[in-house]
Amino acid sequence: MASSSSSATAAEATERRGIPAASFVGDVQTYLNQLGLDVNSTLSFLQERLQQYKLVEMKLLAQQRDLQAKIPDIEKCLDVVSTLQAKKGTGEALLADFEVSEGIYSRARIEDADSVCLWLGANVMLEYSCEEANTLLRNNLENAKASLEVLIADLQFLRDQVTITQVTIARVYNWDVHQRRARQATPATA
Repeated sequence: MASSSSSATAAEATERRGIPAASFVGDVQTYLNQLGLDVNSTLSFLQERLQQYKLVEMKLLAQQRDLQAKIPDIEKCLDVVSTLQAKKGTGEALLADFEVSEGIYSRARIEDADSVCLWLGANVMLEYSCEEANTLLRNNLENAKASLEVLIADLQFLRDQVTITQVTIARVYNWDVHQRRARQATPATA
């Protein structure tokens, strides 16, 4: 029973969303034998893996920054749509300043808006009723927050793999130094 749970844990730890898991090395000699490599080749392999982790980390951090910038924008749009819905039917006009282009703003007087236009990306804008826009923006906000949570978990997993790989590099290097010292000490005593 214990072997099936440990094999399930090992299967889960092999990868997370395409990020290969690093395994902790308890016995360096056994690890080197399993890889079938010498110390220098193993260190090169581990350094390459570490660089791959760093590259993936840069990509994930860029995605995190994009999502963290996107979420406040969605929240602002949701607030505007909610305000338009609240003002609808009251006969009260809404004065709004909006950005036309970077650094260029205009003032608008909005009375009883039944619909809004939303940028969907890739130079595409669609007109939605206020209710549809509210639903779409809420779904987009939920999806963005869920994606951010997954991304944060991926980054934590990746940081753990970087730490394990760095520890493995240090263990292999220290083992090699110890082996060299032991070989140098052996002829002196014999």
